[in-house]
Amino acid sequence: MDDMHKKGTENRAKGMAEEAKGRVRAAAGDLTDDTGQKVEGNVEQLKGKAQQALGKAQQKLSNLDDDDSSDK
Repeated sequence: MDDMHKKGTENRAKGMAEEAKGRVRAAAGDLTDDTGQKVEGNVEQLKGKAQQALGKAQQKLSNLDDDDSSDK
């Protein structure tokens, strides 16, 4: 596995964890009627989704690079 693909995998995993953490925080804020916690949870979820998208893009780029390398 090349470096770009590995970074992509790491970013996707970290993004999933961040998104899950955000879901928990938002739910806790919902239960306690704490608007600040809900907002922070939603922001964490968005950050997690963005990090997952970055990881997915890195993996796709790595796969494209691998395809180009095999043509040579």
